[in-house]
Amino acid sequence: MTSGVLAVGLGKFLFVSAVLLVLGVFGIFLNRKNIIVILMSIELILLAVNINLVAFSGALGDLAGQVLAMFVLTVAAAEAAIGLAIVVVYFRNRGSIEVEDVTMMKG
Repeated sequence: MTSGVLAVGLGKFLFVSAVLLVLGVFGIFLNRKNIIVILMSIELILLAVNINLVAFSGALGDLAGQVLAMFVLTVAAAEAAIGLAIVVVYFRNRGSIEVEDVTMMKG
């Protein structure tokens, strides 16, 4: 019986992960006006890392990558919750969530 990663092929997982990574990086650099899009792009990058961890873990037959992927998911969930809470509070105070308005808050 073969594992799931070996049945599909490691290259396909790496390709999907690379596409998600590129989309996340382009989302950050091409859209610098909306904070929510930037947060979603960071989530895409973390998802690409998780796909790599799980794919290599399955290919090598070691569970350490999958355990680390669970920690990355925990950090991503905390980042999303805290980031969105900060954005909501900021929107209530300023009425806008554009990045230019956030940079005005620098000391």
